[in-house]
Amino acid sequence: MHQAALWKPLENGRVQCRLCAHFCRIAPGQRGICGVRENRDGTLFTLVYDKVAAVNLDPVEKKPLYHFLPGSLTFSFGAMGCNLSCTFCQNADLSQSPRQGRPITGQAVTPEALVQAALDSGAASISYTYSEPTVFFELMRDTATLAKKAGLKNILVSNGFQSPQCLDELGPLIDAANIDLKAWNEEFYRDICGARLGPVKKNLVHIRRLGWWLEVTTLLIPGLNDDPGELREMAAFVFAELGADTPWHLSRFHPDHAMRDRGPTPPKTLEAARDIGRAAGLRFVYVGNLGPGERNDTLCPSCGATVVRRTGFSAEPARLRAGACPDCGAMVAGVWGT
Repeated sequence: MHQAALWKPLENGRVQCRLCAHFCRIAPGQRGICGVRENRDGTLFTLVYDKVAAVNLDPVEKKPLYHFLPGSLTFSFGAMGCNLSCTFCQNADLSQSPRQGRPITGQAVTPEALVQAALDSGAASISYTYSEPTVFFELMRDTATLAKKAGLKNILVSNGFQSPQCLDELGPLIDAANIDLKAWNEEFYRDICGARLGPVKKNLVHIRRLGWWLEVTTLLIPGLNDDPGELREMAAFVFAELGADTPWHLSRFHPDHAMRDRGPTPPKTLEAARDIGRAAGLRFVYVGNLGPGERNDTLCPSCGATVVRRTGFSAEPARLRAGACPDCGAMVAGVWGT
C-alpha cells in the first residue's frame, strides 16, 4: 500500500481527496469516484502506485501530439481507473473496471524500472496515458521526476479534470499535454461523462500559464457534441484563451462501450468542424481517426508550405530550421527538437 498525496482529514475518520475536481469526501473503508483511492482508517491510500495495466512504445503522433518532437517515440503507460465515466470510452476495461468493483490488476513496477525501460527503448519521452493519469498521480509524479533527471520529456494525456493543486504539483515536471475538451455544454459533461465542463476550461487556461506545450482534442459524436454553434463557441475559446497556435484535433467517433446507438462521425461533419476552427483564427486544426493512410500535414501558417509530412501516425523529419519555415522564414509554433 502507498499513501496517497493531495488529501486532508475530515471528522469521524472521513477524508477529502484533493486530487481532482470531484473533491471526493470518502468514509472509512470506501473509495473515491475513481475506484482506486481508498480511505483506510482515516488515511487515504492509492491502490495503483505499483500496478501498470498497459505499456507500449508509441509514435508521439498517437497521443495525439503533432507539434511536439514529431516522428519520435514515446514510452507510454497507464494504470487502471478513471475519474470520469464516459459512456463512449474506448479503454473502458482499463478505465472503468475499478469503478464497477472489479479487481485492480497490473504489472508490478517501480518508477525507476519505468524510466529505465523508457531509456532502453530509445524513446524521447514518457507518456502518462491510456486511462486517466490523474488517478495514478503518485506514480506519475515520481516517474516524471526521475525521467527529467534522465533527460526524458514528460507527456500528459488527460481529460483535464484535475484540481488546481494537482496541476501545480505537476507544473515543473510535465513538458507537453494533450487535453480532451469533450463538448461545449454542461449537460454533455454531466450526463455522458459524469463530470463538469467548468473545471476543464479553467484547467486549460491554467496549463497554458504553466508553460506546457498544449494540444486539444475533441471527439465529435453525431447528435451529441457536433452542433456548429457550440463548435464555434469552443473554437473561439481556444483562440481567445489558449492561443491561435494551439493545435486542435477533431477526432472521429466509433461506437464503443455503452454508446452503440449511433454510427461513426461522417467525414463531412469533421471537415465542417475543421472549417469552423480555421474561421475562428486557429492556425492548426487536424482531423483524425479516419483510418489508415489519412494525411495530417503541418503547414506553415505564413506561406502554406508543408513543414511536417504525416501519413497516419508516421511523420517524416520536420523541415523546420530552428523552428522556422525553410521557405519563408516564419516561425512555426511547437517543440521541434531541431
